Amino acid sequence: MQTVLVAGGAGFIGSNLCERLLSKNYRVICIDSFITGNKENIDEFTKNKNFSFINADITSSSFQSNDLSKIDYIFHLASPASPNKKSPRSYISFPIETLLVNSLGTYNLLEIAKKSNARFLYASSSEIYGDPKISPQKEDYFGNVNPVGVRSVYDEGKRFGESITMAYFRKFNVDTRIIRIFNTYGPRMRADDGRVVSNFTNQAILNKPLTVYGDGSQTRSICYIDDLIEGLIGAIISDLTSGEVLNIGNPNEKTILDLANIIKKMTNSSSKIIFEPLPEDDPKIRKPDIEKAKKLIDWNPKVTIDHGLQKTIEYFRGL
Repeated sequence: MQTVLVAGGAGFIGSNLCERLLSKNYRVICIDSFITGNKENIDEFTKNKNFSFINADITSSSFQSNDLSKIDYIFHLASPASPNKKSPRSYISFPIETLLVNSLGTYNLLEIAKKSNARFLYASSSEIYGDPKISPQKEDYFGNVNPVGVRSVYDEGKRFGESITMAYFRKFNVDTRIIRIFNTYGPRMRADDGRVVSNFTNQAILNKPLTVYGDGSQTRSICYIDDLIEGLIGAIISDLTSGEVLNIGNPNEKTILDLANIIKKMTNSSSKIIFEPLPEDDPKIRKPDIEKAKKLIDWNPKVTIDHGLQKTIEYFRGL
């Protein structure tokens, strides 16, 4: 039985990944510090003999004292991810931690990968592209990023994480791959994470005003969590992805205003839509080019936005 280390495994994406890996009969070691992760996300897994949990910060010296010498795969998903400054879970609320988990944390995990001869996947972000001047965004696009703006703790943290990941690939032949994750939604999102789908869904369920930043014409491409997880697993087990960068996201682009109206209709909500100023450096467009993922791992999102949003609405109604 192969062993998988999932850093950030109690988070939204990480816990869904742990669940899928356990169903595929992997031994899973989950590491999380609960800065933005949620213990309730992994409680059900503790009954599984193939699951173990380490409560640790991957940037700390105490983390390195754990015996992690026999690992086959490493997923580095550990990082705050929400840009919404009103959310207590945002990377703007944890700027130093965000920079460190993507730099020192990535280094520590790469060292484990090197010693264990493990395959390594770094979960980067579409934020690498900043406020892009081209659409859709291909992996060879360098991006348009403000290196000192309020969002830079995440943007530059991810860019450094990508850089050190490639350095270990080139210098030490560590079997690495980088996945640039685009907007993802689904069950186990936190209601207070400040992301567009969770914001709109919870506001609509409670018949509160739906908060649209700017005029709502900016676009996002939202990918259901099940599709993303298939992409992550497909990328780490493939020989073709070693040393590669792949976009994983749904190219079905929607405006923020469209998403607000879709969610309002699906929840049968009486909410009004209100508009607030656009946050600093907020990207105007976001759409992945996924031709590389199609070619290398035969990946294509399958879940429709209607089905995915319905499952997400049901999840939030049940909280």
